[in-house]
Amino acid sequence: MSEFDAKAATWDQDPMKVERARTVAQAILEETGATRETTAFEYGCGTGLLGFALRPHIASVTLADSSPGMLAVLRSKVEASGLDQMTILHLNLESDPVPEQRFDLVCSLLTLHHIRDTQAILDRLASLVKPKGFLCVADLDVEDGSFHGPDADVHRGFDRAWLARRIARTGLGDVRFRTVFEIVKSGRTYPVFLAVARRAA
Repeated sequence: MSEFDAKAATWDQDPMKVERARTVAQAILEETGATRETTAFEYGCGTGLLGFALRPHIASVTLADSSPGMLAVLRSKVEASGLDQMTILHLNLESDPVPEQRFDLVCSLLTLHHIRDTQAILDRLASLVKPKGFLCVADLDVEDGSFHGPDADVHRGFDRAWLARRIARTGLGDVRFRTVFEIVKSGRTYPVFLAVARRAA
C-alpha cells in the first residue's frame, strides 16, 4: 500500500485541503476563462477535490490517478454526488500510454513535485491539450525540504523561471505564474503557485 492509499480514507477531512482545492479551482477558472463547454483532465486527482470544485462550471472532467485507494474514495464520492460527466481513470503517466482524448484544460494540484522526471511528465500532460487549450499546474515554490521532510524522495518545490523554461519546451506558450494559496504546516508557510500555459491555435 502506498502512502497515498493509506491516507485516502481521511484525506477530505482536512479543511485546508478542501479550501486549497477550491481556491486553486477558482484561480484556474479565472486564468483560463473556462466555460460550460470546457472539457478538463486532472492528473494526480486523489479524491477529486479539485475536480469536484471545477465540475459545476465546465462540461466534463476526467480524473486520473495512480493510487487505487484514492480512486476508491473518488468513485464513492462520484456515485453519491449524482454528478454526470465525471470519468475516472487508473493511470500512471510515467509508464502507461497517454490517453487518446484531448482536452481544453489539463491540470494538476501538488502532483508535479512527486514525479521524478519533470520534463517527461510535462511533455505528456501538454500532449493532452487541445489547440487553444490550457495547461495549469499548481505546486510548491522552492522550499528547503521541510515540507515533506529530509528523507522524502520528492522535488523540493520549483523555481518558477526554471519551470517556465520546462513548460515552454513542451511547445506551449504564454507561460505565466501567480501565487494562489499558502500552506501553513508546523508553523511554516509554503506558497503554492499556479503556472498557466496555452497551446496556440
